[in-house]
Amino acid sequence: MPGGTLVVVIAIFGIFFVLIALAIVYASRYKKVGPNEVLIISGRTTTVTDPASGERVKRSFRIVRGGSAFIWPVLERVDSISLELMTIEVVTNSVYTSQGVPVTVDGVAQVKVGSDEVSMITAAEQFLSKNVEEIENVALQTLEGHLRAILGTLSVEEIYRDRDKFAQRVQEVSALDMRNMGLVIVSFTIKNIHD
Repeated sequence: MPGGTLVVVIAIFGIFFVLIALAIVYASRYKKVGPNEVLIISGRTTTVTDPASGERVKRSFRIVRGGSAFIWPVLERVDSISLELMTIEVVTNSVYTSQGVPVTVDGVAQVKVGSDEVSMITAAEQFLSKNVEEIENVALQTLEGHLRAILGTLSVEEIYRDRDKFAQRVQEVSALDMRNMGLVIVSFTIKNIHD
């Protein structure tokens, strides 16, 4: 084989291997996300429309939900937040009612990160470095605190008479604090009340 042809063959194989290496790097940095999860990609500034005000603003991160994105090596980092339901057992032991009677209330809450962009941004700011158990604990503490506060204003008869109204009141009072963390209460029910 003449020297010129050998150089051309080596050059073609070299280009081929470079293209394969680039394809492998691209494939490893291409991330897909399902509808039950959000990717938070940070590191580069992007211009987006603010969902609250409608104005164009610069942000140092972007959100991808139910799609895919290329993560630039060295320049960007990717984290994820789950949008799946979290079941939280809320138990308040010996809380005194307005009549001074200690009651124990067991409830179950279904909580999740909100699906709107404002909630996802807020949850990313609050919980990006936390795992699901830590997020559940924050939600549990919030729900327990509101449940205790409401129990202290009601009589035993009011608590027993209308469980659904009581559960709805807990959900309504807790909703604002949860929204400020990017969480929403999908449902809250009272399982058991005893004194």
